[in-house]
Amino acid sequence: MPKVTIDYEKGEDLNDVLDLCPAGVFEKQDDKIVVAHEDQCTACHACDGTHESIKVEDD
Repeated sequence: MPKVTIDYEKGEDLNDVLDLCPAGVFEKQDDKIVVAHEDQCTACHACDGTHESIKVEDD
């Protein structure tokens, strides 16, 4: 299973990742984008190809 992490210190606006991710891995909780469904990640890299603060590590 791929490992998805977000580096919040980079300060990127990640709101568009909710629409970018075809697997629905991310959710907005308390005005913050979080990895909510990592088990659904298909490692397509749509998110980390667009955002430096998101990293997907393939297994």
